[in-house]
Amino acid sequence: MRPADQIAVFVHDALAAGRSRDEISEALAKAGWAPNEISDSLNAWVDSDFSPPVPRPRAYVSAQEAFFYGLMFAALGMTAWHLTTLSFNLIDRWLPDPSDIRPASYALGQMRWSIASLIVFAPLFLILNTRATRETRVDPGKSRSGVRKWFGYITLFIASISLLGDLMYAIFALLSGDLTLRFIAKSIVVAVVAGIIFFYFSKETNEKKDAL
Repeated sequence: MRPADQIAVFVHDALAAGRSRDEISEALAKAGWAPNEISDSLNAWVDSDFSPPVPRPRAYVSAQEAFFYGLMFAALGMTAWHLTTLSFNLIDRWLPDPSDIRPASYALGQMRWSIASLIVFAPLFLILNTRATRETRVDPGKSRSGVRKWFGYITLFIASISLLGDLMYAIFALLSGDLTLRFIAKSIVVAVVAGIIFFYFSKETNEKKDAL
């Protein structure tokens, strides 16, 4: 039996036997369990006089949801990447760089590829995200999905790194004297795309916390 299972069974049996939480906490501490392990094991059960002990809802993992959110994550990543790439190419056309010797056909090819990717992945992300939101409203228990939680925090992490990297690169360009209008426009694109993703999933992650 795993340690987590051992302490869970002990706490359940102790609560069912009528032991107080202070007594259980003291007994576990004397046995060498860490404070966070004791707190987590006690918080897994509702603090009430009902017998047997009532468990709190816990996160779960589903292979089906792993596929669903993995596809949703890939669609979001492709949408953000190609939206940024398309914006960069448009900026290059509107504010050309004299030192850029790439043929015009290369930029056009990139733009076509980005547009094709956006036509496929942007609607896919919107459909999957709408479905996930609708299913959570119908069944609030889905907000406890461990896969959904990881998806949200990984997305927040990548968006945060993008924002910080964009800010760092802008400061570097300013200090180097390379802060051109073209550079500023591209920095704004990165900041807007990453910022929208960050604030959207930050709000959703906070709503999941409230649901728990």
